[in-house]
Amino acid sequence: MSGSESLQNVATLFFGGPDDREALEFSKRLGMYHHENLTIIRFLPTSARRELIGVNFANQEKDVLMAIPHQENDADAVVLTDFYNSAEVPAIFIFGDSTADVGTNNYLKGCKATANNRYYGIDYPCSKPTGRFSNGFNTIDYVVRQLGDLEESPPPYLYLLHNMSYFKSNILRGVNFASGGAGILNRTGSRAFKNVVSLEKQIEQFGTVKRNISELLGEANTETLLANSMYIITVGSNDLFDYFHYDLKNYSAVSLLANLTITYTNHLQKLYSLGARKFGIVSIPPVGCVPAVRVYTGGVCLEQLNELAQLFYIYTSELLRNFTSSSRGVKYSLGNAYRMTINIIDNPLSHGFKNARDACCGVGAFNGEDKCTPKSKLCHKRKHFFFWDWFHPTQYVSYLVANALVRGESKEIVTPINFRQLASL
Repeated sequence: MSGSESLQNVATLFFGGPDDREALEFSKRLGMYHHENLTIIRFLPTSARRELIGVNFANQEKDVLMAIPHQENDADAVVLTDFYNSAEVPAIFIFGDSTADVGTNNYLKGCKATANNRYYGIDYPCSKPTGRFSNGFNTIDYVVRQLGDLEESPPPYLYLLHNMSYFKSNILRGVNFASGGAGILNRTGSRAFKNVVSLEKQIEQFGTVKRNISELLGEANTETLLANSMYIITVGSNDLFDYFHYDLKNYSAVSLLANLTITYTNHLQKLYSLGARKFGIVSIPPVGCVPAVRVYTGGVCLEQLNELAQLFYIYTSELLRNFTSSSRGVKYSLGNAYRMTINIIDNPLSHGFKNARDACCGVGAFNGEDKCTPKSKLCHKRKHFFFWDWFHPTQYVSYLVANALVRGESKEIVTPINFRQLASL
């Protein structure tokens, strides 16, 4: 079985002392990967034997396993506390589209929005295509790495559902529900990609996860866990693509934005009713500049699409302010993906990129006429390209965006606080 298909059960026996503290640190590194199920078993003396700690072991009862000096016991307590509190948030739950999908669509029959073939994942460990729409990791992976105790995004919900032996061992640290092609509106993606998991359905799946967490922890502990967890949502691009492709003549852009705002508000309120309180929202990037759009514009950005992306950021800002004022305990961070990336697209050389027009992997004009496949034209220096395929950025761009979301200080980039500040609340 491949690494992603088999669960490794690891148990660390912790009696105490420097050797065991080193073993605990090694176990922590193993536990960063979602296919490792880590159990820490700490051995403590009974109350009748606590007086043995720190005295000569040779003269004590024979069935005592070991004696730990008081100073070592104090050091053990510090290390164990750090181990349990190492993550800035106890769990991270991810919702959205292909910018956050880490393999959901691999499990959708008939779905045309997939990335589980070469050359996707060429820069991922072992050059493995995982379902990420990237040459390697995506933005969510890098955000989670900085905020949680994982090395990459939590596993997809559908992966866990198809591997039930992993389900409850993973959900306490988070789940990824994002589906490539999905949008805010329920029908978004269904016409272009046939089968995607809508944002509404993703939230229903989260409800299932909550019920399972409640079975493990009880109601009170579950509410505490969920209130302190983080909910990252990156969605909206496909709603704009669908509007331009299918509905441009059917209704106005103003009507679209109003519909998106109302529907998005309903989604957030549903998550709130399920216990979510900390929301990390990523806005729509410059979708008018992706190679797939440039194919139809002669190589320039489609400003109508970009203007809609910027307008929706304004609508989302107002939405979140209203949501916060009407929902007790809500905190949020809104990342302006448009502002983060448009300067690179407009001035690639000054930001260390050589190409912000063409896809690194694809076919036809600007490598933007179809998805990346084993038969595609592939660039050799991925770090020089802004776009990986016809719609998505390279791993390096994802890394830069994640850093801006987590550490950004400019209110034009992330407001009113950044993701790290949100996590620490």
